[in-house]
Amino acid sequence: MARLSSLPQRLGPAVSKLKQAPRDEVTRTRMRDATQPWRAWYKTARWRALRLTILKRDLFTCQQTRAMLIGKYPADDSPVVDHKIPHHGDPVLFWDERNLQAVAKSWHDTTKQSLERRGLA
Repeated sequence: MARLSSLPQRLGPAVSKLKQAPRDEVTRTRMRDATQPWRAWYKTARWRALRLTILKRDLFTCQQTRAMLIGKYPADDSPVVDHKIPHHGDPVLFWDERNLQAVAKSWHDTTKQSLERRGLA
């Protein structure tokens, strides 16, 4: 009876994505900025002016919870200007005032992110 021999390996070792995960927030932000060039729009004077316009228009009130946005980052009640429809780098959606709303950081970081991950926002 012939002896079985093993076949040569056809696939290389799997590379863990965990090794590529950033260890701190600064590194994470740099990686995101490098892969998503539109993130630079958030650092412009135009965005800062538009953000203030939206906050004033919405009277520094969360449009989802009606809470007053009086906190200073990173407080839960600090103001965030949110895109109602995710822009994914589309400049028309990014700069459209009708697509922007003032929300509380706590709502944006929990409920909104959950909706986006499920494809509902």
